[in-house]
Amino acid sequence: MLQLNRPIAFIDLETTGVNVTIDRIVEIAVVKIMPDGKRIAKRRLVNPQMTISKESSDIHGITNEMVKDAPTFKQMSNEIKQFLENCDFGGYNSNRFDIPLLVEEFLRAGISIDFDDRKMVDVQNIFYKMQPRTLSAAYQFFCGKELVDAHSAEVDINATIEVLEAQLKKYDNLGNTIESVLDVVGEEKIIDYARRIIYDENGSEVFNFGKYKGMVVGEVLKKDPGYYDWIMRGEFPLHTKKKLTEVFNKSLVKKKSF
Repeated sequence: MLQLNRPIAFIDLETTGVNVTIDRIVEIAVVKIMPDGKRIAKRRLVNPQMTISKESSDIHGITNEMVKDAPTFKQMSNEIKQFLENCDFGGYNSNRFDIPLLVEEFLRAGISIDFDDRKMVDVQNIFYKMQPRTLSAAYQFFCGKELVDAHSAEVDINATIEVLEAQLKKYDNLGNTIESVLDVVGEEKIIDYARRIIYDENGSEVFNFGKYKGMVVGEVLKKDPGYYDWIMRGEFPLHTKKKLTEVFNKSLVKKKSF
């Protein structure tokens, strides 16, 4: 079993689509595992305030009719934030999708959150490291069972927890702590969840896209301050804009100190 120093919240989202910048949550499921092993589950349908495409409904089975009377994410945002307080995070493909999209929803709701000190265990990363597959295949491979009702958020997240527990048993080198697992599969040192700004080998913040890819953010903005305005006006994730502003302000402080 996983040995925990603090709770870990496994998160799964069903959404209107796969674009972190523009799509919205239609269902959120969280299973929080406490250090004593107790599990606390929370599941909510969410009114996304936009149309759920047929393609998305065909995948997760949630229709516009089902969510029309559900609360919006903003209405439940404080409840979700409190439930996630002091938790590390887990999920399946959660580092690249669920967590970034959840952060966007919090920011759209006007709630400032900071997950920088949280550990994030993405079970997909372990699986891809050891045996690349989908969640359904991972469930079959590690648990020896067929995943019934896949793409129901709570079914998926409970399957993810079972897969992680099976992985810990199968691969001794993973250990049984969050830290030991991340030592094996790696822990990304990112700045924004969309990975538009990353750290280079020297620990400097650099752009990871566009004409300034690989260049230090502070130096770029000093040379081309209009680039900051272009990003802030553009269709970039709110979290990217938030982190860019933090880096920009930090560079201004450094400049004034000389």
